[in-house]
Amino acid sequence: MGKLTEAIADDAKRRQVVDDGVQLLEDEVRSKRGLSGVAVKAAFKVVKAFRPGILPMAMNSLLDEFAAQIDPHYDAFVASGGNDLGRYFVQNGTQIANSLLSITDARASVSPNPPLKKAYSKLRPSAAQHIEDALPRLGAMVARHV
Repeated sequence: MGKLTEAIADDAKRRQVVDDGVQLLEDEVRSKRGLSGVAVKAAFKVVKAFRPGILPMAMNSLLDEFAAQIDPHYDAFVASGGNDLGRYFVQNGTQIANSLLSITDARASVSPNPPLKKAYSKLRPSAAQHIEDALPRLGAMVARHV
């Protein structure tokens, strides 16, 4: 079991990680600019309108799988003797983004909800870049909780 996986086993810590993850997501969406930013914000609005509280529910639902994907990267960071997890995550961005997207791709493929599937499929081509853009914040968030 890895550090993040261990941390979220505690219910109080899990709630903190979920809350921080939702805030990270909202901050990232808010920071998007240009045409791709408009598309991201529109898709995000569709997802949020689908059901009140969907973001914390989705974050909580995905957290165990996300932690399992993040832990090996965190362990490699520690083994490298690094001192800035956000920078390490950026340096390994493609690999980390693909690890996380493997989870959401699998979930989206079996979703029974057409509007959510449609929103995901519109965002998916640029999703790796969006995740890579968020990696400094994600690294800082993980560092706070492990």
